[in-house]
Amino acid sequence: MQVTLYFSEEDAYLIRLLDEKARRERRSRSSVVLSILEEYFEKDKKLGEILVDLRAVKPEHVEEALRLQRNGVAKRIGEILLEKGVVDTEAIERALEIQGRVRV
Repeated sequence: MQVTLYFSEEDAYLIRLLDEKARRERRSRSSVVLSILEEYFEKDKKLGEILVDLRAVKPEHVEEALRLQRNGVAKRIGEILLEKGVVDTEAIERALEIQGRVRV
């Protein structure tokens, strides 16, 4: 996917900050932009919400897992979703990574 960003001279300082961050982290400018957007949009979300945003599960799967938790199933939502076979380990790990990064 290719995205073009247009900015004015007033925004040049933001591009400088972006480039500095990319250089420090040894990442591309686009990678840094995407991580900033991810952090902004996923801030304060629960694991199930992030999984839905990633399109790894359907909202009804998360609702069912939450219902099971409320009814006494003493497992984390990721464990329930994995056992039900509606999500794979990689998606759970990615969601946990996102969640961990924004909650540091």
